[in-house]
Amino acid sequence: MIKVLVVDDEVSISSAIAYALQREGYIVETAGDGLEALEKVSVFKPDVMVLDVMMPKMNGYEVCRKLDENNRPAVMLLTVKNDIVDKVLGLELGADDYMTKPFDIREVVARVKALYRRRQIETPDPASSKEGRIELGGILIELLSRTVKIDGQLLDLTPKEFDLLALLAQHPDRVYTREALLEQVWEMDFAGGTRTVDIHVQRLRKKLGDWQGHIQTVYGIGYKSTRTNS
Repeated sequence: MIKVLVVDDEVSISSAIAYALQREGYIVETAGDGLEALEKVSVFKPDVMVLDVMMPKMNGYEVCRKLDENNRPAVMLLTVKNDIVDKVLGLELGADDYMTKPFDIREVVARVKALYRRRQIETPDPASSKEGRIELGGILIELLSRTVKIDGQLLDLTPKEFDLLALLAQHPDRVYTREALLEQVWEMDFAGGTRTVDIHVQRLRKKLGDWQGHIQTVYGIGYKSTRTNS
């Protein structure tokens, strides 16, 4: 499940953003200041953080400075300022996106989705990916050439089958809901229906043959990849 931490000292704002994200299926927690935000990052481990700049105790810029470089969420800053200097400062401190108040909640949700998709592409599991190559048991996935081989034999995958396999294989043992897969692979709102995910997984497994056990169903939730062919 995708986890988002919303940090703002104005409860009305953090609550509105949290409600909108929860309606999209995200797991959301909130914090009211920078110190609380850092505490929740270490425990909650969010995938994305929506972070207000002007807060008591510790502002958003300071929070960005203190985030662990090796295990930090994607960060979208919120501020009432609209000065290019402030935007540059935020981005130089590691923020991934920037929005100025007042804003449309729908745009916040859309940008959170985009940040998460971008982070998934940019940060594959280092244990499974090396120089654009992913090895999942006997399955060899070449990200740059978008090819998949088993025992040296090239598989005939559709573009979406490849994208689905690559996403799952980049993060072994991470469970993806059908909604998350639909959103990241097809870039569609899950209101469109999740049956297409099941159909593509079935077709992909059939093409993987003896290695299809690397793609597992997590009943009631979705799918994951595993290094064990079970």
